[in-house]
Amino acid sequence: MRILLTGVHGQLGADLLPLLQEQGEVIAVGRGECDLSSVSAIRKLVEQVQPSVIVNPAAYTAVNEAETQSDLAYAINGTAAGTLAEEARKINAVFIHYSTDYVFDGSKPGAYTEIDAVGPINVYGASKLAGERAVETAGGRFLVLRTSWVYGANGSNFLLTIRRLAREREELKIVDDQVGSPTSCLQIARATARLVSRYAAVDSPAFPSGIYQMTAAGSTSWHGFACAIVDALRKRETFKLTRILAIPSAEFPTPARRPMNSVMSNDKFENTFGFRLEGWQAGLAEVIRELYLRESQGSSRNQHQC
Repeated sequence: MRILLTGVHGQLGADLLPLLQEQGEVIAVGRGECDLSSVSAIRKLVEQVQPSVIVNPAAYTAVNEAETQSDLAYAINGTAAGTLAEEARKINAVFIHYSTDYVFDGSKPGAYTEIDAVGPINVYGASKLAGERAVETAGGRFLVLRTSWVYGANGSNFLLTIRRLAREREELKIVDDQVGSPTSCLQIARATARLVSRYAAVDSPAFPSGIYQMTAAGSTSWHGFACAIVDALRKRETFKLTRILAIPSAEFPTPARRPMNSVMSNDKFENTFGFRLEGWQAGLAEVIRELYLRESQGSSRNQHQC
């Protein structure tokens, strides 16, 4: 199996790479190898690689910056996704793409399902919705996996930001009226590898193409997530932080509005594929173990080099 992986230097791409390498030959590309804002570059890449599977975690994820960089957000999250899907269809390759809870407006009181009306309230969400629709229009064998509140041991994310701030400040104020399901890159990567293993060779008529919601089980607020992060990290290191205050979204205005409710049902995913992601607390514990393991390995290598 030949797998084309985009966004290899991103937080999700970095966790996908080793797991996909267990499935077959992986051609992993980042921004330097392929400019996803260029349709011709995408077409050329797929033509050269001739993959049987394309996994596309690459995305424009700067939610606030997207409000003023909408052209770039739409090019990467919308047009590029559609182009990759079109190229995958031409060679009958499986296309796996990731979307977001931000395609919803967040006003529903319960968990969103795949048949609920979409209505993004920021440019990022709108650009990701454009990507979903472009992939569906392209057709072929595709899976669009909506996930939420993604974080990991790599890159820039809420977990690593809270860790840094806990070292620097005595007090944090974190929004408590937005709820969602923190989902780790490791959880997403493992589930993706499982889907690749199971469905890469499935003939088109039997392939379960569609949009699926795939998040960690359970939900919390950003404040609850921050408290859980600090409590877990305090078992391993000392912080300057003494208190985390819960505040409403109105006290923390941002250029891009966020959905108040980002909780999504995973029932369709489980009914189709026969499994679901474990709880967000278990995912957090795993990422923290991985974070300290990588740091200890990095420290050991540095000491050896010295």
